[in-house]
Amino acid sequence: MLPPARILLIGGGQVGVNAALRLRSRLRPGEAEVTLVDPTSYMTYQPFLAEAAAGAIDPRHVVVPLRRALPGVRVVQGRLASLDQSGRRAHLVLPSPIHQGAPTTELTLPYDLLVLAPGSVSRILPVPGLARHGIGFRSVAEAVKLRNHVLTQLDAASSTRDPEVRQAALTFVFVGGGYAGVGALAELEDMARHAVGHYHNIRPEDLRWVLVEAEKRILRETEPQVAERTTADLRERAIDVRLGTRLAAVTDEGVVELTDGSRFAARTLVWTAGVRANPVLKQTGLAVDAQGRLRCDTHLRVLGTDRVFAAGDCAAVPDLARPGETCRPNAQHAVHQATVLADNLLATLRDQPTAEYRHELRGSLTSLGLHMGVAQLRGRSLHGRPAWLLHRAVHLRRVPTWERKARVLSDWLLAGLTGREMVSLGELEEPRAGFEQLLDESP
Repeated sequence: MLPPARILLIGGGQVGVNAALRLRSRLRPGEAEVTLVDPTSYMTYQPFLAEAAAGAIDPRHVVVPLRRALPGVRVVQGRLASLDQSGRRAHLVLPSPIHQGAPTTELTLPYDLLVLAPGSVSRILPVPGLARHGIGFRSVAEAVKLRNHVLTQLDAASSTRDPEVRQAALTFVFVGGGYAGVGALAELEDMARHAVGHYHNIRPEDLRWVLVEAEKRILRETEPQVAERTTADLRERAIDVRLGTRLAAVTDEGVVELTDGSRFAARTLVWTAGVRANPVLKQTGLAVDAQGRLRCDTHLRVLGTDRVFAAGDCAAVPDLARPGETCRPNAQHAVHQATVLADNLLATLRDQPTAEYRHELRGSLTSLGLHMGVAQLRGRSLHGRPAWLLHRAVHLRRVPTWERKARVLSDWLLAGLTGREMVSLGELEEPRAGFEQLLDESP
């Protein structure tokens, strides 16, 4: 009897989790062992980050614990360091169990079939001052930090008598007009507008929200008329949308400088200007395109290999629905590619023909705050409450595991009855600060 085949999945995002779920349900007993590797022990459901930041969903509920969701799958917390293609071995670096800065542990895992799906990371440009003052929006930690930060700025503005400090605290700048940036800004603006009702000296019109987009339109994934309608909706909410404009610099004093010549002080700068393929792919020795994505064929197989596959944001997969182009790096493609990927892994194990990946995008949608949203479906556009309800229905269906679906739904129902959670817990970011202060003050 042959030993079980070894399937190794690098990446615990949409592709890794959905592919593992499908493999677990379709593998025959003893046919293969599945191992999933990721730097964290959970998958983040990115479309819910904006609502987590705005207090509509508990941040714990936008993540899926890998070990709980994938019984029977070996989960290894670590990152890919290098790849030995000839020997079919992946070399990993594991996090230190002691403290940050301690020597790392290495682990080598053999494989028979390999899937590379480490996803993407924020695309950060060399803008002066950005690294020091900017806040990203790719993780739950960043979403929680942003909510705490916004609410803290409201507290600061309410307490100060300095008009310049007050104005800087009430100015919020978002760079990047894609779905992530627009959704995050709109959700937080809606949250802040409701929050100021609890302050005696701050009015909604005192808040200044600025959206900076380098292109001539926002939401490039949609039809132009949808982007125009969304821009108009944001401007009706007094949001300053700057099109064809880039962030030029951020001074040490926190003054934001834009390429249109404007300068203003802001204590909040959120960077959502796109993503790029995970740089770990450069260490694999496999073929990548100009954007750093793995070159794949229509069967999701990495070019030049026969037992290495890739999917998701890190894979340049030919889009059969748009000849001459590759699949866009979005969640919709990732979910559908995961299904084809799992089936092709099984077909390879069983010496059966693999299938091509072909999927026509059905549309795109995002929430713009409570009862507000925008959606495009097969040439039709929706706005307002219908789009908002559709956004929630679609993503509730897509989030993995019934347990997470139930938790998200309960959060929505509770928020509908009691309102958003608007508590700033900035101490969570530095939990030892109070303890260290006591040590400094002790005799």
